[in-house]
Amino acid sequence: MIANNIHTTEEKAIDYISNLIKNRDYDSLFYTDGATEKLRNLTNAQNILLTSSCTHALEMTALLLDLKQGDEVIMPSFTFVSTANAYVLRGATPVFVDIREDTLNIDEKLVEAAITENTKAIVAVHYAAIACDMLKLKKIAKKYGLALIEDAAQCIDSYYHGQHLGTFGDFGTLSFHYTKNITSGFGGALIINNDKYLEKSKIFWQKGTNREAFLGGQADKYTWVDVGSSYMMSELNAALLFAELEDVKNITQKRLEVWNQYFDAFKNTQYGFRLPIVPDGCKHNGHIFYLLASSAYKKNQLIQQFKKRGLDAKFHYQPLHLSEKGIVFSKTNSNLMITEKLANLLVRLPIPGNISSINFADLLRNVYELTPATGIPI
Repeated sequence: MIANNIHTTEEKAIDYISNLIKNRDYDSLFYTDGATEKLRNLTNAQNILLTSSCTHALEMTALLLDLKQGDEVIMPSFTFVSTANAYVLRGATPVFVDIREDTLNIDEKLVEAAITENTKAIVAVHYAAIACDMLKLKKIAKKYGLALIEDAAQCIDSYYHGQHLGTFGDFGTLSFHYTKNITSGFGGALIINNDKYLEKSKIFWQKGTNREAFLGGQADKYTWVDVGSSYMMSELNAALLFAELEDVKNITQKRLEVWNQYFDAFKNTQYGFRLPIVPDGCKHNGHIFYLLASSAYKKNQLIQQFKKRGLDAKFHYQPLHLSEKGIVFSKTNSNLMITEKLANLLVRLPIPGNISSINFADLLRNVYELTPATGIPI
């Protein structure tokens, strides 16, 4: 079975991690600082904190915004639960709006109607590393004095009009979970683009202490100064991330080669699929290739048939507003028809990072059997 996210830096990572364990250098920050610098160079963002997960990076944004009971945060329902949970944990209410049919991202045209006197922030989730319309969302956030957060979990080495995703809003969050293009096993990063949150973010990151100021020579000792938690990525995880970031452009290129092979294979409309739409100005990283079937039945048939042919096809996000706790903790301002429709039609195909073009071409020749001419329902 061809599965997703097979990474290409094992030997290098094993060497870095082995040396770290051998020298018992867990608090050296060599790999933490090195990976952070590589991210700065890649994203052109200066203020980046490596975190134990993207979930924790999102939770830090809720702390930094001082969200409380009764506050509201606008976001799409078509996203992972962490996007909503981060704000629910602080007592805030997710307000779900519908998505665009072309990109499956939050529909910026519906955001203003969802704003109330209790709204504190907008969360833009870049699905499949294809950008939301950040220029319009920034204008809306500025008009109403709202914070703008980018859940850029899938977006390493992805851009909107030449600018790295995660660097448009007040905050951006990245994921280095093992399912992502670049991994630290488990991990993430918080990008702080608004300097007014920088000092606080370092305190929250360091368990509510001023340790960062102490390490930087701005304090003669460090102590408990605010709330916080253990959000910092471990040096072991950072060593793996460092190795992966050394190869980030190569990994992106390999994934895009597979993504483009899928696109070319399925672009013939006789197959009855709708392919991903990438608007002008969006440069993605090949994180997800998906097909939209014409019905939920055909989606399920597709998944079964792909698996028979060695492709570990899957569905993806189930709308949060329909979930057991989504009904309890959130609200919607409108009918989420597009979200519900597309979530029922989507099939994800694996994008392994180390399969050769020749092997992949052979695999696609078998997939061609999924055409209507074979009698297999699609």
